[in-house]
Amino acid sequence: MDKLLNLIGLAQKAGRLAVGEEPTGAAARARDARLILVAADAAENSVRRVRHFADAGQCLWCRIGADKDALGRAVGRSSCAMLAVTDIGFAEAIARKLAEGDERFAETAEKLAVKARRAAERRREAEAHEKNVRTGKKRPAKKAAEAGEAEPKRTEKRPALRTAAGAGGKRPTGAQSRGDAKKPSREERKRSAVKAAARARYADSRPVKRGKGSLKKEKQ
Repeated sequence: MDKLLNLIGLAQKAGRLAVGEEPTGAAARARDARLILVAADAAENSVRRVRHFADAGQCLWCRIGADKDALGRAVGRSSCAMLAVTDIGFAEAIARKLAEGDERFAETAEKLAVKARRAAERRREAEAHEKNVRTGKKRPAKKAAEAGEAEPKRTEKRPALRTAAGAGGKRPTGAQSRGDAKKPSREERKRSAVKAAARARYADSRPVKRGKGSLKKEKQ
């Protein structure tokens, strides 16, 4: 029990505890509480409030063997009925100490160990991401052998566009870059329709003879 109280004192010095009913409830509602500890001689009303705090904050709680006076001395107070551990590392270490002295806390220690491993993995991933952002390093692309798929072949359209842009001095845009024909405007379509109608109208007509007079005068 002395080792457990010493560990709780270290967590208090590190600022990883919320001591008292109100701070414990606030930490649980803010989802900062990882483990709530209740003194052995705490009142039933306090235990009921701790259960409510644990349900609201989705965290674990334990009733330890130390009384309120011993728990208060560990955190620098005259008395303490409940406290919340806000650091997953300290919470896992305290639960492990409890499991070493009492097998009833083995399940709690195992759950907190799993949460501690997950938190450590997320912390390592966040640190690696921050390092990549600072150094400008991008995530390496997967190799074709690892992905199990062949690397797609690149087409030769892009170099052809570069050649055309270099020869003409300007890069083709719009329909020219896609190889499509330019669509005629409305006025051009109208003029083409007028010309087609004129050709159809005078298709069977005779050409006019150039020179003096007309064909009729020459016959007379």
